[in-house]
Amino acid sequence: MPPEQEKGTPAVAVAGLRRDYGDRPAIDGLGFELEAGASLVVLGPNGAGKTTLLRILATLLRPSAGEVRVLGCELPKEAWKLRGRIGYLGHEPLLYRDLSGRENLRFHARLHGLAGDEAAARIDSVLAATGMERRAESRVAELSAGMRQRLAIARCVLHEPELLLLDEPDSNLDAEGRELVRGLIGPGTGRTRVVVTHDPDRFLPEADRVLRLGIGERAAVA
Repeated sequence: MPPEQEKGTPAVAVAGLRRDYGDRPAIDGLGFELEAGASLVVLGPNGAGKTTLLRILATLLRPSAGEVRVLGCELPKEAWKLRGRIGYLGHEPLLYRDLSGRENLRFHARLHGLAGDEAAARIDSVLAATGMERRAESRVAELSAGMRQRLAIARCVLHEPELLLLDEPDSNLDAEGRELVRGLIGPGTGRTRVVVTHDPDRFLPEADRVLRLGIGERAAVA
């Protein structure tokens, strides 16, 4: 297992971050720090760079300039050290539609070196926590959007990551689904969280810090 970051080191530290798409900067000059165990809520209009930031922190995009450290690792140079320590929930559920929910979770477990009784126990646990036990053998293609989101959240936390990167985690969830997944990805888990949302009323009450991104203006961190 990778060593934990030094005590007192921020879980996420960003300085002078820029990410360009062609000649257009999606993020320019961004800087902030987030302590371990804290929740950062990221707000802003479409096109402000919220998803771009999350994908950089998840090691899925390389920054064009600036410094990024996640869990004590420098990106992109040390990205390989991080992938088992991060849980990423994007706009797409990252599930194979022709496999069942359980088969998807087994595949994800193998990617993180989980097997045997340990993997089976974790899979049963996250299926129960998301209310998906009865539909675990159904093909993902047969599930509603809300059920796919529940499975995506189960996948996101299956390997017990230290850092959760959540892009619109309530997407397609009804009230029951939101309440169920709160136990896995809510602030009570003790994990460091970065949450992108268009629903500040829902997530601001649980934020330790807030990052407001704009288009063509400097970010505001509180």
